[in-house]
Amino acid sequence: MNPKRISKFYYLKFLRLKGDPHSLALGTAIGVFFGITPTMPLHTILIVMATLATRSSTIAGILASFLVCNPVTYVPQYYLSTIVGNALTPYELTWSGIKEVLELLLQHPGLTQSMKIVAGLGGEAVIVLLVGGVALALPCAVPSYFLSLRFFIKIREKRRQKHLLR
Repeated sequence: MNPKRISKFYYLKFLRLKGDPHSLALGTAIGVFFGITPTMPLHTILIVMATLATRSSTIAGILASFLVCNPVTYVPQYYLSTIVGNALTPYELTWSGIKEVLELLLQHPGLTQSMKIVAGLGGEAVIVLLVGGVALALPCAVPSYFLSLRFFIKIREKRRQKHLLR
């Protein structure tokens, strides 16, 4: 996989999105947020529920989630979530336990089996991962809203100017 091609592919996907810039930007921020949290088997479901609740763009959310949560970023995100979660909670989670669960989840076992695998870590581990993941996701999601809002406003202006020239 060529990183330049993948970047261009997602850029074009975002460029082609139509809708209100605020709705698109909010959907993007929601996708970034849930994409960074360690809720891997539930990302799409959570994004759809959150974007429907906020009346924002579900497609933008899912695209943004794919950008930040992919096979290249799984391990660093879970590792950082573990470190941050261990620092912010009174619990201690080891990386070896997370690594085993990630390896099982990457085999795409299905939602029910994925939930059983994650539950096998225990409640304390889930708390550590969620607290660490949310602590990592918020500082990324907020700027992603403003950056994508600026991006979508510029696209709208270019489309408007192009339409006026016709």
